[in-house]
Amino acid sequence: MNILAFAASNSTTSINQQLALWSGRQIAKADVSTLDLNDYELPIYSEAREQAMGTPEQVLQFLSRIKSADLIIIGFAEHNGTFTAAWKNLLDWVTRTEREFFGQTAVLALATSPGAGGARSVLQQASQSLPFFGAEVIDTISVPQFMDVFDPDRQELRHGSARTQILNALAQVSLNTQAKETVDA
Repeated sequence: MNILAFAASNSTTSINQQLALWSGRQIAKADVSTLDLNDYELPIYSEAREQAMGTPEQVLQFLSRIKSADLIIIGFAEHNGTFTAAWKNLLDWVTRTEREFFGQTAVLALATSPGAGGARSVLQQASQSLPFFGAEVIDTISVPQFMDVFDPDRQELRHGSARTQILNALAQVSLNTQAKETVDA
């Protein structure tokens, strides 16, 4: 199984990136890769820019990474109650090329924050918008108080109901994949 795990953030110290990567590593025998939104920096989207530039190479590279995954795990950072500017701008460019760019790929949407809110606002927005872009959302999980539940030295989510929820969602994906492989064989 090819898993792409990343944060919808351009922070170089993203706690959502840490959460997404930890989650991806929980499926045995999976090939986990990641990406950095900083590698997909683009000018602010506008129709005029699109007409002048065409489709930037970074958009095509991002689409290629998405299409190579069997499971996508996204950690959504919350800025002012919504998506980060980096994610929203990339989304604007990508959807001009292919609106349903997830192609019915399974997506686990996660969000975390240092506080008690757990970035629930952005997670709610993600759960509503991802299917519009062709994602098969398997679950949305908020992890409040990240610094209290994540061990930075071991890069591990230590405890809590969010850990259990994530492990259960990943176990279900693993079972579905095994069942599909059996049917296809």
